[in-house]
Amino acid sequence: MRDAVGSFVGWPSDLIFPDAETPTRPTPKAGKGISRRIESVASQKEDIPTKDIPTKDIPTTAGTKSQIMMRLEKMVEESDIMDGSIRSIDFDEGVFGKAHFEIIGKEDMQQLFEHDELGIAIIHTYIWYMYDKLMRGTELCNRFNFIAASRVNATLISKNPTSVKNDLVDRFMAVGDNTTRSLYFLPFNSGNGGHWVLVAMDLSRLIVYYLDSLSGDWSKYPGLKKTVDTAILKFRSKKNYRIRKDITWVRVQCPQQNNSVDCGFFVLRFMRDIIALNRIDIPKMYFEEYKSYSRAHLDEMKDELCQFIVDQRII
Repeated sequence: MRDAVGSFVGWPSDLIFPDAETPTRPTPKAGKGISRRIESVASQKEDIPTKDIPTKDIPTTAGTKSQIMMRLEKMVEESDIMDGSIRSIDFDEGVFGKAHFEIIGKEDMQQLFEHDELGIAIIHTYIWYMYDKLMRGTELCNRFNFIAASRVNATLISKNPTSVKNDLVDRFMAVGDNTTRSLYFLPFNSGNGGHWVLVAMDLSRLIVYYLDSLSGDWSKYPGLKKTVDTAILKFRSKKNYRIRKDITWVRVQCPQQNNSVDCGFFVLRFMRDIIALNRIDIPKMYFEEYKSYSRAHLDEMKDELCQFIVDQRII
């Protein structure tokens, strides 16, 4: 079949269905195989001072697989994940403010290897990477916080907005001092494996930044704005903070994707850049350093995650 790539093959016209739906990929078989939990190796890591956060040279081989990705891909191919087994990973409590575990299977790894639409497992695992490699042991842990996308998304808001609001309030309350300026990152999904956007909340100044790699604003998700606003107000009420003004939402003119699969990668890159620049205030026109993202910017993150997965012995 490989030798036929690029050649023309005749096909009967009665077997062509132009309106046929693209089939969805099968989900991993969670009930099959052995679930393996891993121990955190965070205690072995050295503290990384804020000023030493690396700004790497962007590779020029965009679109090609790096050595670390090929190494991890081979590890996956030789593991029982290919037969439907899964890995259950314990996250450090500091990542999302409470105990959290994630399930990773074959489909999740394929998203990484094939540069496909990202699901929640890869989104969360890269967040863990950022917490462990960019933030741990530095002042950044007091300036940036993450909210699990599995607890706040369009599907859950439509089913039980009160429960989602309470989860948000609990996350805000888990941080000891909310009078110091900080950002809460919420990677938000439109539901059913749909579009990813980033919501970044500054609770001290009552500002919510909205970063979407496609055109439009938060009006596409009215339940999102209502839930976030009510959660912030309830949190401030519980803390007896004075409500000085209305909550302001800011549509950031961030880099835009040029295909239908990159939204998850862009959301991760938004968070990475904000943390690396150590900026609580996000300019409406975004940062001068990152007016656009190339494929190489996204490949850099994939290599970081591949190395992290290997180091953590997840596979």
